[in-house]
Amino acid sequence: MIRGRFRVSDFGTVNSELYLRGPFQHFEPGFQVQNLAPLLSHFRRTTQHVTKVLLTAFEPYDRWPDNSSWMSLMELTHWYDGPVELVTRRYPVNLLKMSERLRADLQAGYDFAIHCGQAPGSTQMRLENVGLNLRTDGAEILPDAPAAYRSKLPLAISAQKIRDAGIPAAVSHHAGTYLCNAALYLSHHYSAAFSMRTQSLFVHVPLAPSQVARENSDAPSMSVPMTSAALAILIQSLVASAT
Repeated sequence: MIRGRFRVSDFGTVNSELYLRGPFQHFEPGFQVQNLAPLLSHFRRTTQHVTKVLLTAFEPYDRWPDNSSWMSLMELTHWYDGPVELVTRRYPVNLLKMSERLRADLQAGYDFAIHCGQAPGSTQMRLENVGLNLRTDGAEILPDAPAAYRSKLPLAISAQKIRDAGIPAAVSHHAGTYLCNAALYLSHHYSAAFSMRTQSLFVHVPLAPSQVARENSDAPSMSVPMTSAALAILIQSLVASAT
C-alpha cells in the first residue's frame, strides 16, 4: 500500500518523487503512531484541495553527527499520508547558503512553510511566534527591513492539539538569534516582499534519545516517532485552520 507521496531533496535543486510505505511505529508503551490514523482519515475527507507544504530541517553541525530536526522530518515521510504535497529540504548551517536556498524554494509557491531546527535542552516541541531581524553578533539579518515578523497562524490551537495527543508542546516567543531565527525571519520576509501566499512557522525540536545517549548526558530528549507525529498533527491543524 502506498503510504504517501513526497518530494525529498537535501539541497533544493533536484527533486526525486518517492512513494514510501512502511508500518506505523511506536511512540512508547501504549501509544502508537497509528493512533493518528482516524485524525488523518477525517482530514482527507474534509480537505477540498491539495495544500502545498514546504517542510525544512537543518544538517548536522558542531559536535552533533545527527540533527534531530532532520531525523524527525525523515521519519515523518515513512508513514505520513495526509492530503498535502509535502516537499522536504535539508538546509546547510550557513546563513548565506541557507537564505539563498530558502528564497529559491519559496518561489515554488507554498501554502505553508514549516521550518524545523534542533534545540538542545528543550523538553517540548516549541512553536516559534516571532522572527527577529537580529543576528548573534547584534547586526541585522537584512538592513532596512522590518525589525520583526509575528506569526498570524493559530499556534496556541496547534500546540494544544499536539498536547492532546500526549506530546509536550508550547508556543515560544523567542527563537534565539542563530539560524533558526534567521530561517523564520527570512521566510516571513521573502513571502511579504514578493507577495507570496506562504505562511511561515518555525518549530524547535528536542534532542533525540540516541543523541543524548551518545553524549552520555542527562539532557532532555524526545523520541523521533513522537516528534514526527507532532509535525503531522501540526500540518493537519494548520491546513484545517485555512479551510
